[in-house]
Amino acid sequence: MSSTGVPSEVVVVGIGADGWASLPASSRSLVLEAPVLWGGSRHLSLVPDAPRQVRVPWPSPLSAGLPSLLSEYAGRPVVALASGDPLVSGIASTLLDLGAPVRVVPAVSSVALARARMGWSAESCVVVTVVGRSLSRVLRECAPGRRVLVLSSDASTPGALAELLTSSGWGASRLTVLGDLGSSSESSISAVASSWSESSPALNVIAVEVVGNGLASWAPGLPDDAFENDGQLTKRDLRASALARLMPAPGQLLWDVGAGAGSVGIEWMRAHPTCRTIAIESDPGRAARIARNASALGVPDLEVVEGRAPSALAGLEAPDAIFIGGGATREGVLDTCLAALKAEGRLVVHGVTLETETLLAKAYAGHGGELNRTRVEIADEIGNLTGWRPSRSIAQWVWISGD
Repeated sequence: MSSTGVPSEVVVVGIGADGWASLPASSRSLVLEAPVLWGGSRHLSLVPDAPRQVRVPWPSPLSAGLPSLLSEYAGRPVVALASGDPLVSGIASTLLDLGAPVRVVPAVSSVALARARMGWSAESCVVVTVVGRSLSRVLRECAPGRRVLVLSSDASTPGALAELLTSSGWGASRLTVLGDLGSSSESSISAVASSWSESSPALNVIAVEVVGNGLASWAPGLPDDAFENDGQLTKRDLRASALARLMPAPGQLLWDVGAGAGSVGIEWMRAHPTCRTIAIESDPGRAARIARNASALGVPDLEVVEGRAPSALAGLEAPDAIFIGGGATREGVLDTCLAALKAEGRLVVHGVTLETETLLAKAYAGHGGELNRTRVEIADEIGNLTGWRPSRSIAQWVWISGD
């Protein structure tokens, strides 16, 4: 959305759990003198009456209703209330993404308060929000000794997180639920995830001290058995080779075409929290499996498009990189992918059949790039002795847009 059709300015004022009285005088004046005041029902109830002030609660669902709210008050100044620091997984970030001119007056964030209570420096921990998002996002951040602050959705989040950690190999982790931070009713409850049975307040932040032996690596080439699959899987050594050439970078988008089990797209997203993947898969069972694998491996925001390339690629956001693991010989697939890449975008295509190898040889002759063939051999039993068991050879073509 552009800045047309939005308020002239939205001043987002942070307010702590201790309420109205703790706001600085300058913030109280901003709020009371605003002609229009937005906020959650709880926040609006904290503000004393102000004559002729229009008070509007946030729409529900928020993301769907915000564009209409912005348009309704186009050209007018607005003040909005938010919890703590509105730019820490807060409404100010959402408004900025929608093109609203935002000015932020922050209070102390729940993250800062949680770090203070735990004695954790900003450098020693990571923050994950599960407000309106999948809880499995926490799994990407888990590793022995890791400290994770989880911004909780509600009172049910700690128990659900304890179950998730336990089922994922992190049941020995210690959870500290910090409730109503900054208020007179502030609380702290700690227990090990595998034995969690505590009740929690609705407003809470969860401090996780990670202990266990769950899947922790961010390096490309996770074990093959980390992925539920029906055999349609890019094996770990070839997956690592593909990802090294796809070069995941923060904020970039991958198309995983003919995604199979989704392994390449999933590992692309595990490389950085802002990496994104659209997995294109025509088989409904495999498409559902990709979503399950993505959730189990901590990247539930991976987008699955059920359909057959090239038609399923129409209208998708232009990618920074494309991996074709299956279907390269289908008419139009390779040409569509070559045309779709952004400048300096990376394309990696794997082929196991003679037909695909022939196609890739022609592509290499016409476009350049890198063409290689890889075969992995694994030590295996031969009677009472040991020998090499070869896998199928894989042809790999790599091309960078603009080269």
